[in-house]
Amino acid sequence: MNNTPALKTVLLTGASGGFGYEYAQQLEALGYALLLHGRDKARLKLTMDALLHPERHRCVFADLSSRKATEAFIDALADEEIFGLVNNAGFGVWGDFSKRESIAQADVVRVDLLTPMMLTHALLPCLKKNQGFVINVSSLAGESPMPYMATYAAAKAGMTYWSEALRIELEGQVHVVTLAPGPSPTGFRDISGAPKGKGSFYSTSAHKVVAASLVCLAQGGGYCVPGIRHKLLWLTQKIVPRFLQLKILASYLKK
Repeated sequence: MNNTPALKTVLLTGASGGFGYEYAQQLEALGYALLLHGRDKARLKLTMDALLHPERHRCVFADLSSRKATEAFIDALADEEIFGLVNNAGFGVWGDFSKRESIAQADVVRVDLLTPMMLTHALLPCLKKNQGFVINVSSLAGESPMPYMATYAAAKAGMTYWSEALRIELEGQVHVVTLAPGPSPTGFRDISGAPKGKGSFYSTSAHKVVAASLVCLAQGGGYCVPGIRHKLLWLTQKIVPRFLQLKILASYLKK
């Protein structure tokens, strides 16, 4: 008879690369079994292959920009015993709002904000029962309006405010971390189409960003700005008047 206790399961969305890849490695090292979500099977397999104990983990696929696919994904999770949820999946669209397709802009809001809300709401009974956790990957982009990344910043502002309110509502039941990083070399710029090199002074590695969020989780949850460089950026956002921030960002982010 095998008396080894079952590993606690964490659902990690957007596990195909960037922060997701780091979360997979660091959560495995903490002893969790992982449900690795992605929509690109080849890239998700690379994440799985990089893990030390792939036999402990499973891959699940869904396009979170589709409401139907998201609802089907949530239905498929009904019998899972989830201890932790990392809402990491997300993307942005860089450029003049009027020149980018409205469908792409709506998809940003769906993937970055609405889907995390739907997933969290569906899994909360299980998370409460297990006294588990939620990590919501937001961004310092949500701390101020961003010309040429307007929809992304709006979605991340929503994520931060929702996550922080949720943290208070669930205090003593589920630990909630709101992770708000700044620039990090995750491939986000390539996907969004943002100009190269923007924000490089503040860049912090994905490894450090994820590690900081897990330290915050171990301390009971909270609002996490990871690393000295990102904290400096956050402080700058707080002390520079908004009208001046907008002018600086517009000049900085415009090609």
